[in-house]
Amino acid sequence: MQKKISNLPFNGTPEQAAKLQAVLAEANGDKSRLMAVMQEAQEIYGYLPYEVQQMIAEGLNVPMEKVYGVATFYAQFALSPKGKYNISVCLGTACYVKGSGDVLDKICEIVGIQPGECSADGKYSVEACRCIGACGLAPVMTINDDVYGRLTTDMIPGILAKYE
Repeated sequence: MQKKISNLPFNGTPEQAAKLQAVLAEANGDKSRLMAVMQEAQEIYGYLPYEVQQMIAEGLNVPMEKVYGVATFYAQFALSPKGKYNISVCLGTACYVKGSGDVLDKICEIVGIQPGECSADGKYSVEACRCIGACGLAPVMTINDDVYGRLTTDMIPGILAKYE
């Protein structure tokens, strides 16, 4: 599954930039620290937008393609911000055969964004994931730490209304 690049404008603060510059200064151009710097940058910003990847590339003197390649290869890195309510729908085999694709479509229809995106107001983000280990409850979704199972598309409006 390809990671989606954020559909929102970058809104980094001077404080965040200063923190990242401190991390880069500590790395002192050591290219072997790329992953560690990227992890710290994601902690600072919550995700790795293009602008942050560019700062990392310049700060460590590595090609932008290398930073982007690492960001897109490893699941731990996000290219889009997470909303206040991060909705994750399992598309693992058990969930998918029981209708999780339709559940995901219904969520996207209601919140007005696609998987990998964050709503313009920062309220919702939606992602499709693989097995979350609750196959007996298929189809399953999580909203932050809340787990919802045995879902049907008819249940989605009521569940989302709890987060209004």
